[in-house]
Amino acid sequence: MKLSDLLSKEYILLDLDKKNKPDIIETMLNLVADHPHLIDPSKLQKDVLKREDEMSTGIGKNIALPHAKTMAVKKPLLAFAILKNGVDFNAIDNEPVRLVFLLATPEQMLAQHLKLLSRISRVASRDEIRQQLFSVKSVEDILEIFTKEEKAFPEI
Repeated sequence: MKLSDLLSKEYILLDLDKKNKPDIIETMLNLVADHPHLIDPSKLQKDVLKREDEMSTGIGKNIALPHAKTMAVKKPLLAFAILKNGVDFNAIDNEPVRLVFLLATPEQMLAQHLKLLSRISRVASRDEIRQQLFSVKSVEDILEIFTKEEKAFPEI
């Protein structure tokens, strides 16, 4: 499953102006509240926050990946935001986060969940992709970057 298959413009935020991790996660959860794959928004919130409490999802290189394996969704869902300013996310490299992916997959889809986490990490960790994302002007530009990247590197 490709990121470009999961992402759509309704679930992308450009220049999100939030100052802290809880507000960012709450905004991302609100963004997917009407997602057709979402069964239980409050359970998704609980599961994402539980995972974040266990270990920060700031994975380094200005990226955060709040996520959950949860019965709150019937199929994988993905949302993405570019922050207006860097925010402390307790990232492993202590760098501020500017790119946030929210991923939720059904509990029984562990292998798919791990593959999607890996794909997000590999694509977004590439310096040239991050630089392109930091300079986008529209949501359509974001979708185009992910689509092109996945065509160029299908094994990622």
